Amino acid sequence: MPKGYLVVFYREPATAANLAAYAGPAKEAIEAMGGTFIARGMPVRTFEAGLNERSIVIEFESTAAAIKAYESPAYQDILPRLGVLRDMRVIEGV
Repeated sequence: MPKGYLVVFYREPATAANLAAYAGPAKEAIEAMGGTFIARGMPVRTFEAGLNERSIVIEFESTAAAIKAYESPAYQDILPRLGVLRDMRVIEGV
């Protein structure tokens, strides 16, 4: 079964306080559900319509596991702490 990836692109920067309140607990919740952070941070360079905002790639055992982690009560309880809109999608590995 192909791996699943949760790919996150911030549309705007989070405040330092919001990111601090969200990042640690979110990382713990995602890792507890089998997620492995593959990449996290600001782009080195953007192309075409790319936004110069924080981006994250998280690997899971399957797309179903990635969706389950995002929809889990543990993660959903933490999510409002961030306070920004992001473009998030689950894709299947090749």
